[in-house]
Amino acid sequence: MGLVVSMMLSKSKLLAYRQCPKRLWLELHRKDLAVYAQATQAVFAAGNLVGELATRLYDPDQAGQTFKVERGQIDAVLALTQAALPLRKPIFEAGFSAAGALAFADVLLPVKHKGKRAWRMVEVKSSTKVADIYHDDVAIQSFVARQSGLLLASVALAHIDKTFVYAGYGDYQGLLVEHDLTEEAFAREDEVRGWIAAAQTTARKRTEPRIRTGEQCSKPYGCAFLAYCAGQEPPAAFPVQWLPRVQAKALKTKLAEPDVIDLRDVPDTLLNPQQLRVKSHTLSGKVYFDKATSASALAGHKLPAYFLDFETISFAVPQWRGTEPFQAIPFQFSVHRLSRSLQLKHTPHLDLTGADPSTGLASALVKACGTSGPIFVYNKSFESTRIKELVVRLPKLGAALRAIDSRLVDLHPVVVDCYYHPSQQGSWSIKAVLPAMVPTLAYDQLQGVQDGGAAQASYLAAAFPQLQAANAQSTAPKTQAQIKAQLLAYCRLDTFAMVKIWAKLSGCNEASSLTDSQ
Repeated sequence: MGLVVSMMLSKSKLLAYRQCPKRLWLELHRKDLAVYAQATQAVFAAGNLVGELATRLYDPDQAGQTFKVERGQIDAVLALTQAALPLRKPIFEAGFSAAGALAFADVLLPVKHKGKRAWRMVEVKSSTKVADIYHDDVAIQSFVARQSGLLLASVALAHIDKTFVYAGYGDYQGLLVEHDLTEEAFAREDEVRGWIAAAQTTARKRTEPRIRTGEQCSKPYGCAFLAYCAGQEPPAAFPVQWLPRVQAKALKTKLAEPDVIDLRDVPDTLLNPQQLRVKSHTLSGKVYFDKATSASALAGHKLPAYFLDFETISFAVPQWRGTEPFQAIPFQFSVHRLSRSLQLKHTPHLDLTGADPSTGLASALVKACGTSGPIFVYNKSFESTRIKELVVRLPKLGAALRAIDSRLVDLHPVVVDCYYHPSQQGSWSIKAVLPAMVPTLAYDQLQGVQDGGAAQASYLAAAFPQLQAANAQSTAPKTQAQIKAQLLAYCRLDTFAMVKIWAKLSGCNEASSLTDSQ
């Protein structure tokens, strides 16, 4: 019996169905409800960049054709693909339609297979591993292509080799590594038929499926309809999502029950001490603050003290010599210095030129941090790793950078152990802690850049506008002066926030009244 087709579903729509049928229905019928995070937009931009590079790696002579799939132009791409196949040249974004589904192959290369003219398909991903969802992705691609009549000899998935080090001069040979998935993909045709049939049934429904929010809202990808779906559910005064680090199997099982939506629904016996603290102080509305322990933890770190924060950018396709895919490269820092007499001095550094910022930033950092005194950070592993990476790349500054690394002191674990305000809602991020400790300060008071994702997007807009332009979801352009001012203000608040948090935790009442006016 043939498949009753109501519409042609693309691979992305079928994968949306695999994640959650409600997501598929909303993407088709209520796309206006979607809210895309900047992190999601960054993924789109990375995918575009890797896709463009793949055309150079798989077609070095640039003899093939690349089709750009625009809204309303699908039929044209399908026709162009059929016209290009007899030419036996590489094709990028070749389009196929069959069995109620659409697929656009990242790379299609002509090969000989058992004496016949055939094709090799490669799906290219801007990740560093073969995620589970990619197996479904390749199965769908190969199914639709074969059902359309293409003689497909093999299908592979190419992803980024995390060990690749960019040698410069546009040499990206070795950036992508392939995994052959031919046998598995060809064996899953019945599965794919089932997905298409089920997705078509969902697509034809007059009303959206009734599905609760859950793990599927963030795995394998964050869903742009989460806010809408959460808003449909019974409101909880104290949502269970505020429980931090839910890892125990028994607790996960309990939280999966339909009627467990509020912290009051969760037995204390299932909670670890940190989770129990969140629950009890959230319900009581009282602040937890172990002043003695926090003061003791910081007592050994005498003034003058420094407070350091980095902003970083990472590229799926490395842009600077000696860097690796997705390596976090600092392009900005903020340092506040608090003297023994409680005088505050701020030193910023920001590079928006698009050139490798590492040498200039490292040199400025050595100068800003002096030679003695603790350097407070919020999540030591991040700053320490960045400094160690700079040591490897800049051996002439190695000794000075290692000295800075040895002085780092992490405020984050002290806050986690000694402080909790109900307004934190289970989070100890600096953006949750700062307004809890210092109600007059908050990141939402900043213009433009209010978080790390926005900082990265703003950096790209200023330093690599050509990459931003490839991202269809990019925000409205700003002047470089606007971007610079917003980035400086954001990073400065990060380190001033640490000054205020340190003052609270250390019991230094005199420092609690400090303002960042210098």
